[in-house]
Amino acid sequence: MSVAALEAARRLGPSIRSSAPETEAQRELPRPLFEAMADAGLFQLALPRALGCPELDLPSYIQVIEEIGKADASTGWVTNQVAIFATYAARMERAAARAIWIDPPRSVVANTPLANAQAIVVPGGYRVTGRQGFSTGCRHASWLAAHATVVEHGRPRLDEGQPELRYCFVPRAEAQLLDTWQVRGMRGTGTHHFAVDDVLVPEERSVKSVTAPLVETGPLYRIPRTLVFASGDAAVALGTARSCLATFVELATTKTPRAMEALLRDQVMVQNDVGHAEAHLRSGRAFLVETVGRIWAELTATGAITLEQRATLRLATTHAIRLAVQVVDMVYNMAGATAVYEINPIQRYFQDVHVISQHLQARLAHYELVGRHWLGLKVDETRL
Repeated sequence: MSVAALEAARRLGPSIRSSAPETEAQRELPRPLFEAMADAGLFQLALPRALGCPELDLPSYIQVIEEIGKADASTGWVTNQVAIFATYAARMERAAARAIWIDPPRSVVANTPLANAQAIVVPGGYRVTGRQGFSTGCRHASWLAAHATVVEHGRPRLDEGQPELRYCFVPRAEAQLLDTWQVRGMRGTGTHHFAVDDVLVPEERSVKSVTAPLVETGPLYRIPRTLVFASGDAAVALGTARSCLATFVELATTKTPRAMEALLRDQVMVQNDVGHAEAHLRSGRAFLVETVGRIWAELTATGAITLEQRATLRLATTHAIRLAVQVVDMVYNMAGATAVYEINPIQRYFQDVHVISQHLQARLAHYELVGRHWLGLKVDETRL
């Protein structure tokens, strides 16, 4: 357990919380907050020890991300996205990884999920062109990771029988940021699009996005990256729901709804819903923590993660997010008209958690996926 990382998250919690309205309004982390978090090492939690970084164990990592998520969902989301994408450093030569993540002061890399760019093979590297979407934290990034299909001699180059996909690291100054993140929740993540046009990327500043072998072999890098992302996303959702419920408990001690005689806390329906909300929140968190802990223990002992464990982690992360949504919805309904005003944090929690619920990691189809697996049916294992 990394006490230092958790203490750093808690120490910065008040600043993250007080900056949340500005984070939302600016659609990015305020520069002083970003720099404070970078200086505290919170964006380097998953980078390899070989680079002088924590390479934090996953049980500790989700606690840190949950703590940040309690203070602000957008800030927790940005932290998780840039920290876990940085695990690609474990699949690159150390000198190249250092030049991207360590040497530039306060360096973070913003990425994009879909490989809809094109990397044309040229001597020594690639010429990269394309418009890329959903690049969380791109305004503060030193590098943008363009996700591209490699093209050689006019056709896709094959890798293990499939078109080769690569992340090509482009300096922020050589890309164009596109103001596309016009949303109602999670505004502070700044998840804009970007475009690159015929940018030269040296071979060593790229990495296969699917099949790159591990250079660093720690347990964290043996878990499918999508599930590590999901673990952090679930932690953000749980932190958001926890703060939402705490905010309502404070409200319940002072608000008497119109046309009613009792405080919110004195109403039987509210008492019942608070009890259920607490049960949902604790059970979702317990399932996630237990699953992550067991997988980590077995990984450190055996060096491998089984398909059964992957299915369980997929279910635990999805269920934690869905339960967090339920908790926030219950609070929103109990709070009445108070919650509709932007000045009330419950409104931001409501908007944020519902954007989280739309993310790939929260898909309701994951229940079916895991159910099929446990029923002995064939599934797409890349989704586990």
